[in-house]
Amino acid sequence: MEENKYKFPTEIVELPSKGLLYSEDNPLSSGKIEMKYMTAKEEDILTNQNYIRQGTVIDKLLQSMIVSKINYDDLLVADKDAIMVSARILGYGKDYVFTYNGEEVTVDLTTMKEKLLDESLVKTSRVNEFHFTLPHSGNEISFRLLTHGDDKKIEQELDGLKKIDPKGNPELSTRLKHMILSVNGNREKKDIREFVDNAFLARDSRAFREYVSKLAPGVELKFNYVSDGNVEEGVTLPIGLNFFWPDSGI
Repeated sequence: MEENKYKFPTEIVELPSKGLLYSEDNPLSSGKIEMKYMTAKEEDILTNQNYIRQGTVIDKLLQSMIVSKINYDDLLVADKDAIMVSARILGYGKDYVFTYNGEEVTVDLTTMKEKLLDESLVKTSRVNEFHFTLPHSGNEISFRLLTHGDDKKIEQELDGLKKIDPKGNPELSTRLKHMILSVNGNREKKDIREFVDNAFLARDSRAFREYVSKLAPGVELKFNYVSDGNVEEGVTLPIGLNFFWPDSGI
């Protein structure tokens, strides 16, 4: 096969997980991936109406820009956020302009705080598993951080549940069932699902989710909004298609 005569400029992106939660034979264990700059091909992806309707447009974009030979489903959701920000910078630069509270705001994406994985919390090298004692019930649980592949399975399960009960919204409990690996040493999936549905106290669930939020690596997609001398801290950065394609009107 003839070698591609066009040399795409690329950049190395550091993963917030440092690659510590991937098995040694996984290319992601290096803690880095190589990404190319955005081209007209990626702009076509951004306007693909099928991808937009299916909600897969961002993933299709990132998959197209990643040069490293990886299984995209293996990517931790936390690492994917960092890749998403890098993709935007490689495509259209670091300045993200959007409207907030009726005012035009510009955020330098290179100032987004990156939260790296605390290596001391990784009990077993190359294993995506953590432990937490529920503060109110005292139950011991082990859990893992979700990957893109996990997210796809969760969406499929939720779609199936909506067909059974269109008014139901079991997203939180479904995600917990996919995260938790054991309860008091019991790894039976049916028992874990029963625990989440019938024995997981709401205040324990909240404490657990707060712990996961502090533990998980990633990029803090927050900015400080300044208006008339007042500062609103920690505002969530709005992410839509215009994040990748400024002035797209989409």
